[in-house]
Amino acid sequence: MIIDAETFKDAYNDYFEIICRFLNYYTRDSQAIEEVVQDVFVTLWEEYEGREVQYIKTFLYNSARNRMLNYLRDKENRMILLEKWARIELEENEATDCVDREAFSQLLQAAVESLPEKCKEIFILSREEQLSYKEIAQIKDISVKTVENQMGIALKKIREYLSDHAGETVTLVFLLMKLAEK
Repeated sequence: MIIDAETFKDAYNDYFEIICRFLNYYTRDSQAIEEVVQDVFVTLWEEYEGREVQYIKTFLYNSARNRMLNYLRDKENRMILLEKWARIELEENEATDCVDREAFSQLLQAAVESLPEKCKEIFILSREEQLSYKEIAQIKDISVKTVENQMGIALKKIREYLSDHAGETVTLVFLLMKLAEK
């Protein structure tokens, strides 16, 4: 079949909807499907006008399938690049916070050091050693309730220390969120 205005119109009318349904096996994105099928027909007209295409149906199906696979691949690559960009942005933003985090870490350490000895030991076992209250109670040979009370005292004293010594509200809010974990 030689591609001219009449054969192109016939092919378009005969195959446009069928190929759109065929591409539903690859994606349910109707806008992408129509865009791909339109591109296939534009290519048919621009590159094959006046030329013979022996198996038009096979040509259209193969062209549509290949373009759809390329579209999906490119879409996936865009998502990967977008995720990579977002990760880099996040890392850069975290890097600008490093100074504040270091100051925060020093301030927190000073707050912990200011705790009464037994209270400090329990706090360190809980937060740094990641032990449960039950495990701490067993190690210290005290009740779980005592551990809970000592942790409450520790957190209260640390908050007070930080509110007295923290220069920025943001750092304080960040700290309070960290202390509330677990």
